Amino acid sequence: MRLLVTGAAGFIGSHYVRNLLAGAYPSARDIRVTALDKLTYAGNPENLAPVRDHPALTFVHGDICDGPLLAELLPGHDVVVNFAAETHVDRSISGTNEFVRTNVLGTQTLLEAVRRTAVPRMVQVSTDEVYGSIDDGAWTEDSPLLPNSPYAATKSGADLLVRSYARTYGLDASITRCSNNYGPYQYPEKLIPLFVTNLLRGRTVPLYGDGRNIRDWLHVDDHCHGIHLVLEKGRPGEVYHIGGGEELTNLHLTKLLLDACGAGPDRIRRVADRPGHDRRYALDDSKLRALGYAPQVPFRTGLTRTVAWYRDNPGWWQPLREPATGPTQD
Repeated sequence: MRLLVTGAAGFIGSHYVRNLLAGAYPSARDIRVTALDKLTYAGNPENLAPVRDHPALTFVHGDICDGPLLAELLPGHDVVVNFAAETHVDRSISGTNEFVRTNVLGTQTLLEAVRRTAVPRMVQVSTDEVYGSIDDGAWTEDSPLLPNSPYAATKSGADLLVRSYARTYGLDASITRCSNNYGPYQYPEKLIPLFVTNLLRGRTVPLYGDGRNIRDWLHVDDHCHGIHLVLEKGRPGEVYHIGGGEELTNLHLTKLLLDACGAGPDRIRRVADRPGHDRRYALDDSKLRALGYAPQVPFRTGLTRTVAWYRDNPGWWQPLREPATGPTQD
């Protein structure tokens, strides 16, 4: 099987590539991986360092908005998994253009290239943020899209494009929507790596508002296993939720991180809340569980291992933290 993985040097895409090449998915045999990444600020070649010399890996520095490049790369591939996206909510609030370009135009350019080159299968990686905020219960895959940030709006647009290509052109493309990810190699502007690296440097952690925004946490390894299950068993045009099953307020999570880093509550710095900050996300992932999905990494175990990874790998994150990143939550 020959796979093109876009956004392959990012946090989640690189984890998926490392898993593929390590044989983590038994059904993925005789694989060859083309890793495509534009290498913007969050695309880091060091994320692929453990598999850099693997004979089944080919890295291509490129942009999913580059139609001629995609037309050259795609023939001969069996699958495209699209991780390529601008994903940081705060950045989308301060500047929306790149989010529209990459998340919407880039996805459409990729879809058109997949269609024209007749690649048999595609998976679009998306987010629970497309639904907005939910006070009680959990979203199903049929819940309406009500995005509240420019980031979420552009991911919603991308998802609808994927659905339209499946319905209009018969493209065998599925969509995954996940809850908040965490794990090693996550760019340190997201909550967990930002707070951990601040604490490891003796700094305070910036907590938005009252800290009672609720998120469900999903280890990146469980997310990638869910994506691969959708690749294998998902239906064209269908959406599949990938959840972690661990809902926490940001305040509760902050206290867990303080404990893990041996710091006290005096290290919390309250900051003004973000515009349009969603209160709670929650996914009903029973549709994917019916296909055999279940998260395998208990949250406390995963969090302990993640903190240890950042503690043991300052050479990876320190160059990314100068100057210090501002407050963020998602």
